[in-house]
Amino acid sequence: MEQAQRRKYLIEYLLSERKLPTELPPNTDAQKRLFRALVNERMPKEASKEFLRIQDEYLREELRQKGVTDIAELSPVAPDIYLWQGDVTTLKCDGVVNAANSQMLGCFCPNHGCIDNAIHTFAGVQLRQECAEIMKAQREEEATGQAKITGAYNLPCKYILHTVGPIVYGELTERHETLLANCYRSCLALADKNGLQSLAFCCISTGEFHFPNERAAQIAIRTVEEYKRQTGSKIKVIFNVFKDYDYEIYARLLGKA
Repeated sequence: MEQAQRRKYLIEYLLSERKLPTELPPNTDAQKRLFRALVNERMPKEASKEFLRIQDEYLREELRQKGVTDIAELSPVAPDIYLWQGDVTTLKCDGVVNAANSQMLGCFCPNHGCIDNAIHTFAGVQLRQECAEIMKAQREEEATGQAKITGAYNLPCKYILHTVGPIVYGELTERHETLLANCYRSCLALADKNGLQSLAFCCISTGEFHFPNERAAQIAIRTVEEYKRQTGSKIKVIFNVFKDYDYEIYARLLGKA
């Protein structure tokens, strides 16, 4: 089955779930946007084995076309510390960190540009289902600064670590900074507990959560360095950035600029 056929099947399945008309947009880009929007809006629930099989084939081919970056191809900027700019859904390492919200179910906003949306889209609908099962057992929203681990499904990494960063309304406070540091420590401890040898961090709480980028980077680097020094952890840490602005900040702070 070709990609176009897979995409057509997936869109028609998702539309039929909602009893919506199954007319497809005329061009590939519009179809891709529609598929992503339907996945983003879909509530956590089971899907047929055939849907999952075709979805997995589709997402893995999309990944192949985008290309995968392996941590083995990267050069550290310091012992066990890496800086990489790119799409985290194409990064092959043991774990990647997702900046989640307190519901822990992914971003429901169609085609939103946040990392939570991208990770849930390209991992597949199985991820939202697993997160829903975790939250059902937990019986309450995820607290800021903690972390949960799930499978990565169709991403090239092995695991996804989900953490809820602090939301900054108005002035940045010491409490915000403490909670952000907790996110990094919680993820590192959970990664070590599960035997991960490498972990990629996104810029937690920046962007939609309004944490100042420069200060967030300072806390991220300091917390990782302190954790590794205090625990003796040998985990390799990748600071993954997407925007040029964040790359410049991390490069300067890590002495790479």
